[in-house]
Amino acid sequence: MIAVEQIGDSLQRVEQQIGRVIIGQQPVVQQALCALLADGHILIEGVPGLAKTLLVRVIAQTLGLQFRRVQFTPDLMPSDLIGTTIYDMRSGEFRVRYGPIFTNILLADEVNRTPPKTQSALLEAMEERRVTIDGVSHALPEPFMVFATQNPIEYEGTYPLPEAQLDRFLLKLVMDYPSEEEERAILKLHDSGFRVHQLEQVGLTPVMDGAELARIRAFVRTVPVADEVRDYILEIVRRTRHNEYLLVGASPRAGIALLLVSKALAVLRGRGFVTPDDVKQMALPVLRHRLILKPEAEVEGLNADRILNGILEATPVPR
Repeated sequence: MIAVEQIGDSLQRVEQQIGRVIIGQQPVVQQALCALLADGHILIEGVPGLAKTLLVRVIAQTLGLQFRRVQFTPDLMPSDLIGTTIYDMRSGEFRVRYGPIFTNILLADEVNRTPPKTQSALLEAMEERRVTIDGVSHALPEPFMVFATQNPIEYEGTYPLPEAQLDRFLLKLVMDYPSEEEERAILKLHDSGFRVHQLEQVGLTPVMDGAELARIRAFVRTVPVADEVRDYILEIVRRTRHNEYLLVGASPRAGIALLLVSKALAVLRGRGFVTPDDVKQMALPVLRHRLILKPEAEVEGLNADRILNGILEATPVPR
């Protein structure tokens, strides 16, 4: 059986490869890898120009996985995403023309710009790992993971994601501006000749394949969690349902997600057990998009992260 130390070393090499191109954003990179290990999907929010697309491309290349990007627009139809049946005049038969969703890592760029019908097609793929084309179900490749992005400052011409679809994202990551030192390093990298459309010049080499990823995912699920840490997760989740600023708190699905990604973070750090710190670090990306705030909370300038930080501070940490 593979040792957790070996897995930790392998994942550290993945982080090092990503770090050759993505400068800074270390928490986002770690959280993205946790979602990958937990076999979940990610919603990334950030203003344009923060390397959201580049991050996903680099992760795919580092893991040797197929990558496709779809720009979500108001006129994007479900068939543009999943594919359709066409008539082949040479053979006299109908055949399936598969859409870009048939890949390992799909980047759904500006996912909130497409109509609900297309969002529903993506939802089926995320939940079932299958799509339906003209009444016939087709399995998606394994592994399959969706990275969806949305711009937090533009609302005109957008279709807000419904709560049911938001809940299908394992994590919501928030990318912020780099620090001054990180931005200086970014400028230096580009001044030395780096081009985002020519990743092959960086010399990125795959350090893992789909089979090894599947083995690590299976191992993550076997990581034991102490009763006190499980109760800590339960207490955090239940406190969201009784918070004065929240209209809707986290569901049991959110608790399961927090348990799983806490295991993934432990493995990423080369440990075979989960600590309360693992839970605290993953609580915000797991829960922030699953909560609905009361109007008075927004009037007071609160957001999901501030409320969750208050809940984490008030929840006793097991020793």
